[in-house]
Amino acid sequence: MNTFGKNFRVSVFGESHGTGIGAVIDGVPAGINIAAEDFMEDLSRRKSGAKGTTPRREDDVPEILSGIMAGYTTGAPLAVLFRNGNVRPSDYSLFKEMPRPGHADFVAGMKWHDFNDPRGGGHFSGRLTLALVAAGTVAKKILNSAYSADVLSGYGLAQLPEEGSRLFSVKASLVEVGGVPLSEVERPGVTDPTVLWSGILDKAMAEGDSVGGIVECTVGNVPVGLGEPFFDSVESLISHIVFSIPGVRGIEFGAGFKAAGMKGSEHNDPIVSPSGMTSGNGAGGVNGGISNGNPIVFRVAFKPTSSIRMTQYTWNFTSGKIEPLDIQGRHDVCFALRTPVIVESAAAIVLTDLLLSLR
Repeated sequence: MNTFGKNFRVSVFGESHGTGIGAVIDGVPAGINIAAEDFMEDLSRRKSGAKGTTPRREDDVPEILSGIMAGYTTGAPLAVLFRNGNVRPSDYSLFKEMPRPGHADFVAGMKWHDFNDPRGGGHFSGRLTLALVAAGTVAKKILNSAYSADVLSGYGLAQLPEEGSRLFSVKASLVEVGGVPLSEVERPGVTDPTVLWSGILDKAMAEGDSVGGIVECTVGNVPVGLGEPFFDSVESLISHIVFSIPGVRGIEFGAGFKAAGMKGSEHNDPIVSPSGMTSGNGAGGVNGGISNGNPIVFRVAFKPTSSIRMTQYTWNFTSGKIEPLDIQGRHDVCFALRTPVIVESAAAIVLTDLLLSLR
């Protein structure tokens, strides 16, 4: 329900306007060096404040409640808590009687007989991705530790890394906003998506509307042999956790949906070295559900934000008719701007789970 993984198990808890958000991470090996400061870089990438993001600002300071002593993991479950401070629960008082279009208000109310917390989406809120990013920080630490190298070496998949090198590199970025690909807006030396897609964001804000986006994630330095056929394939597990991110509408690996229009001679990836490296990467780094030594490449489609300033029409369960709805509160014009680090975290969690299955 709220837990993912077999060997590296991540459980999330909390509500958007409740006391706090957090994660409990079980299966963390003992002896991994982790401090609260290690979380801050990735957490800052998820924060709001830039153009097109919600004006709600939270400190998002991690409180490590258990699992660490003297700066090292103990092997016990690691619990991290983030307290909510900038809350406005009154902004959401209307949505039990008038569920917001595109949100979980209606289905959650039906499933839990209106005992669910509707404030800011409650447990369905994108704020819960804070817990995923925290777990992703821990996962990245494990993936690039001597412990990880020992596991892979013992399984015949990798040797100990050289000083300063990384076993795994996980990097995601926006490649499309509002239907406009990066190739149409990129400029030399400019990496800030709010600058690159400034015109798209300005137009949506002026109209009181929202836009979606596409994030591409690449995982490099992946050894051959991670994953299983069928239900625990690399693609299956990544897709599973990625679809837990609120607002995801699609995922594709390698050539993705374009593969349907290709010929086998175009899509196949001929092996060009004993290490398994291929001349192309139409498979996205995975064959038969198992990593093939090439970069794992996938793209994730995010919908436009459901809460918009434009007047919408929805069913009023009190009056028994369709009525206009003006949504109050603080919302992203394009929440995809803040999602690359979340996608990275999701990928890191899966790879850590698969790595620990080799123990």
